[in-house]
Amino acid sequence: MRVLLLGSGGREHAIAAALAADPAVTDLICAPGNPGTAAIAVNAEVDPLDPDAVAGLAVERAVDLVVVGPEAPLVAGVADAVRGKGIACFGPSKAAAQLEGSKAFAKDVMRAAGVPTARSFVCTSADELAAALDTFGPPYVVKDDGLAAGKGVVVTGSRDEALAHGAGCERVVVEEYLAGPEVSLFVVTDGTAAVPLQPAQDFKRIGDGDTGPNTGGMGAYSPLPWAPADLVEEVMASVVQPTLAQMRDRGTPFAGVLYVGLALTAQGPKVIEFNCRFGDPETQVVLARLETPLAGVLHAAAVGRLAEDPPLAWRPGSAVCVVMASAGYPESARKGDVITGADGVPGVIHAGTARRADGALLTAGGRVLTCTATGDTLADARAAAYRLVDAITFDGAQHRTDIALAAEKGAVTVP
Repeated sequence: MRVLLLGSGGREHAIAAALAADPAVTDLICAPGNPGTAAIAVNAEVDPLDPDAVAGLAVERAVDLVVVGPEAPLVAGVADAVRGKGIACFGPSKAAAQLEGSKAFAKDVMRAAGVPTARSFVCTSADELAAALDTFGPPYVVKDDGLAAGKGVVVTGSRDEALAHGAGCERVVVEEYLAGPEVSLFVVTDGTAAVPLQPAQDFKRIGDGDTGPNTGGMGAYSPLPWAPADLVEEVMASVVQPTLAQMRDRGTPFAGVLYVGLALTAQGPKVIEFNCRFGDPETQVVLARLETPLAGVLHAAAVGRLAEDPPLAWRPGSAVCVVMASAGYPESARKGDVITGADGVPGVIHAGTARRADGALLTAGGRVLTCTATGDTLADARAAAYRLVDAITFDGAQHRTDIALAAEKGAVTVP
């Protein structure tokens, strides 16, 4: 199978590693890719947001499957253009990708499907925003309606901060705050059949103890030893199947990865948000433990035959990843710092890196590397991930020291 993987971040490097390890994959092309994918695949230049260019590259390279990593190309209609050329594509249509492209659209789908989620208001004016904030009270949750690279959400006790965030957005969704530990669940689907992967938990804030501004994610771990045994089964029944049915009823079936972001509240699991692609950095830890070859699963979903696949197989133990970010992230990421200790190291996933003409590896984005490790226990995996972090250096590097620490100590509780 010849596979074209679209994207250039840590998620794509992790997916590329899983695809490259699949005996069914004879050729792997990453577009545009990064220095990490260049070591295991062929990188190709393309504008990921240009549907015609991506479809043209797929035809030119005679690929059997296109896997779209990031959300922006999906919202731009890349999957539609690829399918229009008769090539299988893993990723939802432009219409279905609105589950992530518009928070208001996703809320409307959830209401129609009876999915448990936070009460919310859609606001397009300062007066509407102020009224919504006063209805719910603190802590305030304000979400940019559109795509914001994982940084469009503010959760704050400050009304002024909530108002300021909303003022910078054309349209926002204001929600009631959901108390309880958060969970990320990826579900591979062909629009009807749906296969859950193992749950993960990520860490959005830049600083230890969940302090500082939101980021795209500073680390993750999987599985979740504290999660209820029936969590996945309950979410599939109360969230995933009703949502997929509602999307089919609207004439926009959702095929690809439905990323369900959840809060485990005292009233049960409730949806915080939907995404239309694998999450980053949760993908790194989830795929690190997936034993079933990935390409076959994604192809089955892309061609509507997921129900024919056997159940997924998982390696025992745990996986932990820690993100190393550049100086200034998330406000303004510095680029061009030389990285040492990362090249060719198993488990080191490239996200924001570039290769200088002399071969030196440089920082080239906010989240630079994701150090990913597995172990027999969560403590083992966590220790191994931080050993990877300790062996890598670049000026201004920042990382959290408490990824998965509460879970390791047994300190995560469900209301």
